[in-house]
Amino acid sequence: MKSYLAAAIQMTSKPDLEKNLSQAEELIELAVHKGAELIGLPENFAFLGNEEDKLAQSEAIALKSEKFLKTMAQRFQITLLGGGFPVPVEANGSKAYNTASLIDKDGTEVACYRKVHLFDVNVPDGNTYLESNTVMAGKEFPPLYVSEELGTIGLSICYDVRFPELYRYLSAKGADLLCIPAAFTAYTGKDHWKILLQARAIENTCYVIAPAQTGNHYARRYTHGHAMIIDPWGVILADAGETPGMAIAEINPIRLEQVRQQMPSLKHRVLS
Repeated sequence: MKSYLAAAIQMTSKPDLEKNLSQAEELIELAVHKGAELIGLPENFAFLGNEEDKLAQSEAIALKSEKFLKTMAQRFQITLLGGGFPVPVEANGSKAYNTASLIDKDGTEVACYRKVHLFDVNVPDGNTYLESNTVMAGKEFPPLYVSEELGTIGLSICYDVRFPELYRYLSAKGADLLCIPAAFTAYTGKDHWKILLQARAIENTCYVIAPAQTGNHYARRYTHGHAMIIDPWGVILADAGETPGMAIAEINPIRLEQVRQQMPSLKHRVLS
């Protein structure tokens, strides 16, 4: 593993596939010009609209998203995370998987994760979210991608961040970086987003890369923003604020090893 720059992209995706992919391309290119070698896009980067509309267009969204990710990774010679997009369930036309895909610089998918924790929540701001109405839960914890240059990368999606056992699984498997792309609600985000991200970094002594959605997407759907990169000590290295853009910071293996030597909590864990 070497030192390199990673970027967590922040978007305001809308119910418009082509415009969203255009915005994503602009931000990816900007991150590349800043020197980023690992770039993450947020959950719902390709389409953020009514769940029923997303499901109806899921086949087109999936095909175009997959092609887009591979094209961008090859064109810019980067490793690129598509943080979450719908992939239709073949055996059930009424649902799709919320899927994160990691693509290497050759345009090859090196890791794919189907979100296991679905956001079925009555938020106190009056909004109700029932992700399970249109999304099929994945049945397996995330895979890890082992890269000699970038380290060992573990995937997750948004609501997963509230389930520490998923990240403990990834760290136990050797993760150096935890990717947490999200479309975190504005109401919950203001109180929980930063704290949860820092907790996952600290308890697993891993870097956290958290791409995010921000602002108003349609109707009353608002997201929190604040895409972040956090180091293994819990220090926020970069915060994208509340407008489209990115958080960009160095991933440093020396810092990772230093923290793990100073706080060897993973070695002290008592397995149940």
